[in-house]
Amino acid sequence: MRWVNKVSQLFQPAVVIPKNATPKSDVTSKSYQLMINAGIINGTSTGMYAFLPLGMRVLGKLQALVDEEMRRVGGQKVLLPILTPSKLWKKTNRLEQAQPELFQLKDRHGKEFLLSPTFEESITELVRQTGPLSHNQLPVRLYQISSKWRDEMKPRLGLFRSREFVMKDLYSFDADEATGSETYEQLGEAYRRVLERIGVPYVRVRADTGQMGGTTSHEYHYATEIGEDRVARCRDCGYDTEDIAARQVEGEAVACSRCNKSMEKLHSVEIGHTFLLGTRYSKPLNATYVDASNKKQLLFMGCYGLGLTRIIASAVEILSRDQELRWPRELAPYSVCIITPKQGSKEEPATHLAEMIYHHLESLGIDAIVDDRAHMTIGKRLVEARKSGYPRVVVVGKGSTSRDRPTLELHDLYDGKYVDLEINDVVSELDKSRQTCRAS
Repeated sequence: MRWVNKVSQLFQPAVVIPKNATPKSDVTSKSYQLMINAGIINGTSTGMYAFLPLGMRVLGKLQALVDEEMRRVGGQKVLLPILTPSKLWKKTNRLEQAQPELFQLKDRHGKEFLLSPTFEESITELVRQTGPLSHNQLPVRLYQISSKWRDEMKPRLGLFRSREFVMKDLYSFDADEATGSETYEQLGEAYRRVLERIGVPYVRVRADTGQMGGTTSHEYHYATEIGEDRVARCRDCGYDTEDIAARQVEGEAVACSRCNKSMEKLHSVEIGHTFLLGTRYSKPLNATYVDASNKKQLLFMGCYGLGLTRIIASAVEILSRDQELRWPRELAPYSVCIITPKQGSKEEPATHLAEMIYHHLESLGIDAIVDDRAHMTIGKRLVEARKSGYPRVVVVGKGSTSRDRPTLELHDLYDGKYVDLEINDVVSELDKSRQTCRAS
């Protein structure tokens, strides 16, 4: 018996927030309410969230997209322990500075560890322990997708500012600044491809290196009113920059450093950050490679982070309506939802068409789920499909019982359009839409 994804078997425990409730704007967000209401995530404690089956499908699709683009630039995937020996952070002089936001603990032997918010020390120590690398091996680009931890003073806004979050972090090891800069440019292009495939407009800005250190840094932002960061964009020449002045003097105009015109200030959420680190970590941790003259040289490093859970929250915040969850099409938990006829209706004999369509789509690599809750009306299930954020819905409705040309309803919930199509045309249209989405 072939497996069929069915809504009736889906673990989707929704927590309904009453419509007349007035949540605190500084604590919650539209994305938080929509994802809680739809059973995408579930709060377990302050600033901590469980990803439920639909949420895991979204996260899995985003991870697969990122994996694909990291492989294109030679990224090799690893997984580091989330516990980092505190002594490594002492060697790089970061422990004291970052201490207020670190989760720290001791094992039974009294050794000190921290739950890593970032992994520069861990990856550099790994390369040192297994090295030295040969110059012929360079560049080495290692990345992981894993949970990171930060002891937020005031967790809020759902996944925007949580204590545990999922990030992609890549660390590059090059011979010198010239080759390190080439890597930096290549990773910048990879980030452009990732974010363009997601399809939410973003801003890339020059940024301060801050606690991370290094010589060059860029941030990637989504513009949204809920954002706690500020960026400035020049409408005339297109120049973008982190708006330091706007953080200090609210409302004061910022002049573009290129054309001297007034820049537009935007509230934003940071979803990515890249740094050209140089020897900031390789020097204190003594991570080296052997050059062509058989001499040891310090590795030239870079680091590249993408906040996956923050990307998900931001995309939902920007794309969704107040009562209707919308995903980037490439990240939707299921691309298609198929609704069966209502139990006892004239169309009930056509119920088998739902599974037939499902298996057609499955053979084409299109992920679908069947809403088989036949005790519910089709209208109610369409509302539920919008609530979960399925982009397209196939309804086995009135036209399915026609003897001459049985038809199905194909709804695009994001565009608000629907058409009646014959069965083969429904499959063809969905396949064409999938290919168009991938090509773009």
